[in-house]
Amino acid sequence: MPLTDRILLGPGPSNPYPEATLGLAAPLLGHLDPEFIAVLERTCDRLRSLWGTGNPLTLPLSGTGSLGMETAFANTVSAGDVVVVAVNGLFGERMCEVARRYGADVVRVDHEWGQPVDVRRVLDAHPSPRLVAVVHAETSTGVVSDVGALGRALRERSDDTLLLADCVTSLGGMPLELDAWKVDIAYSGTQKCLGVAPGLAPFTFSERAWERRVATPPVWYADLGLLGAYVRGGPGGRAYHHTAPTAMIASLDAALARIEAEGPEAVAERHRAAGARLREGLVDMGLELFAAEGHRLAQLTSVRVPEGVDSAKVRMRLLDEYGLEIGAGVGRYAASVWRIGLMGHNARLDRAEVVLAALRRVLDR
Repeated sequence: MPLTDRILLGPGPSNPYPEATLGLAAPLLGHLDPEFIAVLERTCDRLRSLWGTGNPLTLPLSGTGSLGMETAFANTVSAGDVVVVAVNGLFGERMCEVARRYGADVVRVDHEWGQPVDVRRVLDAHPSPRLVAVVHAETSTGVVSDVGALGRALRERSDDTLLLADCVTSLGGMPLELDAWKVDIAYSGTQKCLGVAPGLAPFTFSERAWERRVATPPVWYADLGLLGAYVRGGPGGRAYHHTAPTAMIASLDAALARIEAEGPEAVAERHRAAGARLREGLVDMGLELFAAEGHRLAQLTSVRVPEGVDSAKVRMRLLDEYGLEIGAGVGRYAASVWRIGLMGHNARLDRAEVVLAALRRVLDR
């Protein structure tokens, strides 16, 4: 049976960088092999650079971005802690659910989907929460929020509140300055702008967060104390925790090297240019963009399905006839919004032109 080759222009996964694919195919190493440890340390250094942080505890978690979310709450929240969550899409909703399962007193700050987070409303939600959680780039709607403004305002008000940022759709596709933004905890996923297959969750945890962490989280696999003993080591060397996915980490290292060689600023500009061309073409076709103007992600564009058009049929025709995948909306927008991703290796003008041409042909029919 022949292998199927898709152009993955949905909300993720995206087609990986060729360098990441080659990295995945390199000879397999053991998770305690000195050669692999060197790869792991280099990967962590490259992640720090891309995050814009000096956090010692920065690592690729062995799981998808959802494990990053789980690990963040498991290591910071105990029963009864107040957690303020800015909700402007699906992943803000999910943060509420994860925090609730760890016993948090969740204070939701709801926004209309497609709108950025209102910093003042988040600040006014509670005077001294244990944690404030926000999605930097909301994958469900294609909107970006000003995490830096929120982080600086929180730190000016109090030194006690930690800030958690979901960066699943932003890391590798746009500038991040976590230390300057006063972000304490952040996580991402490899399958979007980093240009790697799904399976790892880049994660970073500040020293402030470490000092306030839950010493014994209820989830063993996500215990940062145990993970840190493997990734950072100690007086007795590196402690075994789990069998790390060494091939995936080698693939991530290769993709990060590719981003480093191109230059993070050039990568961000490539995402910006591709996203701008896609939005321009969609508007020229008479389609209406969904996310708020001035707050639209370059790497993930949300667009309203035209009146009378069957969203699922259009997406299936794109897949069947052109081998091209775009995403549906989520929640109440499942049938009324398309999500088109130009991320990582797909953040290119030619990919924008391909999806515009294919969509135009299908809609014309």
